[in-house]
Amino acid sequence: MTTKRSILIINPNSTEGMTEALKPLVHGLSYNETEYAFFTPPSGPKSIDNEDDADESTKHCLPYLKPLLEQYHGFVVACYSFHPLVPALKEQDVIRREKKVVTGIFESSIGFSLLAMEREKRFGIVTAGKSWEEVLTKAVSNFLGSGLQRFAGVESTGLKAVELHDAPAEEVKTRMLQATKRLVKRENVGAICLGCAGMAGMNETVRQGCVEELGEHEGRAVVIVDGVQAGIGFIENALRIGL
Repeated sequence: MTTKRSILIINPNSTEGMTEALKPLVHGLSYNETEYAFFTPPSGPKSIDNEDDADESTKHCLPYLKPLLEQYHGFVVACYSFHPLVPALKEQDVIRREKKVVTGIFESSIGFSLLAMEREKRFGIVTAGKSWEEVLTKAVSNFLGSGLQRFAGVESTGLKAVELHDAPAEEVKTRMLQATKRLVKRENVGAICLGCAGMAGMNETVRQGCVEELGEHEGRAVVIVDGVQAGIGFIENALRIGL
């Protein structure tokens, strides 16, 4: 009997509710030959709102993750940043020895956007807090190197990651719409990445913003990329072809 593929989705902040919000998104992908598990650290930042939080969350996650690495074939770090937990996991002996696959949702969403949109189009990111605009712009530059002509920039909601769940739903929707509209006003935006794992399931709000700003035809042509789904898609295909 063939052993099922197994993927661990890691929420590196300690807010269990954000992990729970990922589950219907993941199970809705219907990869029936894969088993999924979810990890939330018992301590550490409740919300990752800057690079210091990301560093701190890695310190809290890694000791609890190390004993679990043997159990899974792939790992998705569900924080939209150049998160240090990704390289930290890749450096582990068991990951290297058994060629397990690790990715972050930031890297996966950019790769998917570049492949999915038309060649002359650019991708942009709608993110949570204002501080992420500069951080993610720098991260995209580091990730793509000379490929910034395909990058339209970052717009933020002004909310912390945890506030995407805790703030009133109408306020969150309004801020998401506003950020989306500001982004698509930039020239040739063909794809939008949801730049926070806390935005899981908010694709339709972003679509609404695109349609309201660009009109029905152009607004529906914009590719909307959920980083968690993109990360799982990457892991699935990497495992299938034996990367």
